[in-house]
Amino acid sequence: MFSELISLECYNIFLIVMAVIALFVFVALYFVEAGYGYLFNPKYGFPVPNKLGWVLMESPVFVVMAILWWLSPAKFEVAPLLLFAIFQTHYFQRSFIFPMLIRGNSKMPVSIMLMGATFNTLNALMQGGWLFFIVPEYFPDYYADWFSQPYIYIGVAVWLFGFITNLQSDYIIRHLRKPGDKKHYIPYGGMFRYVSSANYFGEFMEWVGYAIASWSVAGVVF
Repeated sequence: MFSELISLECYNIFLIVMAVIALFVFVALYFVEAGYGYLFNPKYGFPVPNKLGWVLMESPVFVVMAILWWLSPAKFEVAPLLLFAIFQTHYFQRSFIFPMLIRGNSKMPVSIMLMGATFNTLNALMQGGWLFFIVPEYFPDYYADWFSQPYIYIGVAVWLFGFITNLQSDYIIRHLRKPGDKKHYIPYGGMFRYVSSANYFGEFMEWVGYAIASWSVAGVVF
């Protein structure tokens, strides 16, 4: 069991390390180009087809989270099960549906794919570890009155807004080009009227909502 392999103290250290890494990456990306998409750069490794890259990059979080849920002594408790459901809804769409909808023959560097897969695996351990092992072991009453608290409803509402925004924005981006067109266009419509990267904004709002709903440091770190 997860809780038998790692103590609460070690888990808290894990959260701190993840938060520090996030801060480092946030700062670094102001000085280093991302190396994928429009900024694709072969120095980051040999190219992988986008569809395959997205599946290999995103699916680890879905699979690891599912394994942690199945091994958990609390897998059928309503509160963590609901949080698990909204988490997996996003990653099922991102891992298995979104890649199949990608148009064109773009590629991503293998190092970007591997870094994404590594982060996703660690994030699954962070979220699933909290929901299914740390809470039952150390805070058994943490979600006891969860449905009487406002943050669950606020969080799920914010998550749903972000999820819909993310789907709509991805749809707009996919339909910017006609078949055979390789030009780059500025998307418009939907939330693109208010923010330049509405797809990322939507996903950000999903995880803001998840953090509120889970009412956990793990959610905030994510």
